[in-house]
Amino acid sequence: MENPLTDEYFMKKALQEAEIAFEKGEVPVGALIVVDNKIIARTHNLTELLHDVTAHAEMQAITSAANYIGGKYLKNCTLYVTLEPCQMCAGALYWSQISKIVFGARDDQRGFMKMGTQLHPKTEVISGVLAQEASDLMVRFFALKRK
Repeated sequence: MENPLTDEYFMKKALQEAEIAFEKGEVPVGALIVVDNKIIARTHNLTELLHDVTAHAEMQAITSAANYIGGKYLKNCTLYVTLEPCQMCAGALYWSQISKIVFGARDDQRGFMKMGTQLHPKTEVISGVLAQEASDLMVRFFALKRK
């Protein structure tokens, strides 16, 4: 039997988190961390609510997942995030030793790839999963902000 819990399945869950952020007036980025097909962290950007520039969805997810597993290393875990992580988040992901990162839309201005930020050598990266949906949400958010 085929496993229904695909990267697209989990990215749809991350997009739901991004929609929650959108509704709160936060930049609409959602993230979750999965281990053994189980979601152990689910969050979104909280920078406005917490008045904290470091409260990106990925940072929130790293903290939540580490608390859940009771350790700082996220080996055998996968991060699903709707937007390519920035260099701050990529640095935290490096130190967490996360096994896999799956992201939706590229961030051609501030993403870790544009900035040349290194991830842990054992971290696998998959990009472009539901990228159009993630990108459309960002475009819609900033169009409303500019009105």
